[in-house]
Amino acid sequence: MALGQCRSILQIVGYQESGKTTLVEKLIRRLKTLGLTAAVIKHHGHGGAPAQEMTVKDSLRHYKAGAVAAGVEGAGSLRLSANVSDWSLEKLIQFYDFFSVDLLLIEGYKQAHYPKVVCIRCEEDLQLLTTLTHIVGVISHIPIPQEDFPHFHCFRIEEEQLYMNYLIKKVVSKV
Repeated sequence: MALGQCRSILQIVGYQESGKTTLVEKLIRRLKTLGLTAAVIKHHGHGGAPAQEMTVKDSLRHYKAGAVAAGVEGAGSLRLSANVSDWSLEKLIQFYDFFSVDLLLIEGYKQAHYPKVVCIRCEEDLQLLTTLTHIVGVISHIPIPQEDFPHFHCFRIEEEQLYMNYLIKKVVSKV
């Protein structure tokens, strides 16, 4: 893929401990078995620059899963050995074009307008389904009342084979 050429983008969003990083790892591994490459931009949404230990922990998980590049951004600090005062998600995406990957996974940045999977851990998280845009799938630790959200493809966390097949089909069709 040439520098600057479009690649597929998929956001993984949800609140803390909802399974975002684990889902990103699973997607990277599955893509790798298909001969496809992935990189990850993770948003550190806890205020301030990401701490070194947090960066190493999540980036290492992404690398071990097979990511070509994995970075964590927060308060303008990108932990990929780069520091720019005003990283926007668009600038990060342009920067990641250098790695020429098939899929760019974005963990976090809930309000960005890219296709996204929402991870739900408890009932309070359901409000995300009414406030976020471009939702292509929902993976939940709790039952989702399908009559309340009939336009979403909803999966229970234990339906891994179903949601992985669905997501791979969604992203591979765009590669």
